[in-house]
Amino acid sequence: MKLSAVILAAGKGLRMRSDLPKVAHKVAGKPIILHVIKAVKEAGIEDIAVVVGHGREIVQEICSGEKIRFVLQEEQLGTGHALMQAEAVVAPEDTILVLAGDIPLIQAETLRKLIKNHRQKQATATVLSVNMRNPSGYGRILRDKQGAFLRIIEEKDANDEEKGIKEINSGIYCFSARKVFSALHSTSTRNAQGEYYLTEALELLKNQQESIGIFLSDGEEDIYGINDRVQLVQAENILRQRKNRELMLSGVSLMDPASTFIDSDVLIGHDTIILPFSIIEGNSRIGERCEIGPGTRISDSIIGNEVKIESSRLIQASVADRCNIGPFAYLRPETTLQEGVKVGDFVEIKKSTIGSGSKIPHLSYVGDATIGQGVNVGAGTITCNYDGKNKYQTVLEDRVFIGSNTNLVAPVRIGENSITGAGSTISRDVPPHTLAVERAGQKHLPRRG
Repeated sequence: MKLSAVILAAGKGLRMRSDLPKVAHKVAGKPIILHVIKAVKEAGIEDIAVVVGHGREIVQEICSGEKIRFVLQEEQLGTGHALMQAEAVVAPEDTILVLAGDIPLIQAETLRKLIKNHRQKQATATVLSVNMRNPSGYGRILRDKQGAFLRIIEEKDANDEEKGIKEINSGIYCFSARKVFSALHSTSTRNAQGEYYLTEALELLKNQQESIGIFLSDGEEDIYGINDRVQLVQAENILRQRKNRELMLSGVSLMDPASTFIDSDVLIGHDTIILPFSIIEGNSRIGERCEIGPGTRISDSIIGNEVKIESSRLIQASVADRCNIGPFAYLRPETTLQEGVKVGDFVEIKKSTIGSGSKIPHLSYVGDATIGQGVNVGAGTITCNYDGKNKYQTVLEDRVFIGSNTNLVAPVRIGENSITGAGSTISRDVPPHTLAVERAGQKHLPRRG
């Protein structure tokens, strides 16, 4: 029995009050839709179709690396209508998992259990249900006297007694593809919403004596949908708690999880300590035995082992083992620190490679530079890499010593074992093993008055 999945992601999400489609909003560092796709793939399904509508170009761009198919729903006429658009891309013999694209808390294990239950009972359709403390806004599961599936009533169509039912429809289903599409063609819009309800197909299948199963899940959090920014923050908090717990159980120390914000795709090695008020984002990778923070923000960066980063900002940087960064350092994109580099307070580095054992202790800007091994860059050093039109390279060869308050006017190369005098402006190449000094003569003039 081949499995495929259809993710319904065509809605605008009016309550988000945004120009973005709802599923494009980020939670725990990535768009809502990518959380859903990840869970589906981890449940063992690779054949995935996403139904798009409002803002489809944005959703397609977000999902461009996921090897999925897209189906267009021009008009949003309900969940049943959305699924019907996918009929042409789903094989009739498939079992299809159907779920919404706005449920970022869904976990692969919950989906695996649903699929297993559907297969074991050889059902035509299985709906995943949850008992909710506050079922407001959800369709209710109606059962017969034997506890079997009777039908699903949407809240807007429910009477007061039906609204009192706690068991709700999660909007997640398994179906026989051939039979559900056949039933969908018989559905109508005679309801309070004036839409084609996917739930009506379940009732039609039951009336045709098909087997309709209910899988009651204990994962209430898993099915929370995002309809506004309040719910977006609630999902954010839950996902971050899950991530922090996962990291701590894997051997990472979080001094204060409540003030530590780590995106869902971040990887961190054991015995690393994350101090409070640190943010680690995107696809960052941090090695073992590091100390990060407090007050550090790292985005899409690769950090080696035994690295210390204090109160600093890193964006798309690469840091090798045993580097020491901060406080108040700024590593911009395409910065590479080789092993054992020291970058101190108020140092900014951009698009540069710093060789192993080199030091930029404080108050310097290094841009578009290649710095060799064992180099010392004195306080207040500036690489003057931009002439207002073009960027130029600065090269400091191995064991160069740059005196404090040196201006290096690129393009310029300082040869190995050379020294620049403090306060110099170096605009020409310096040969190896040379002391370069550039200063105007000091003048003493009489003071008047």
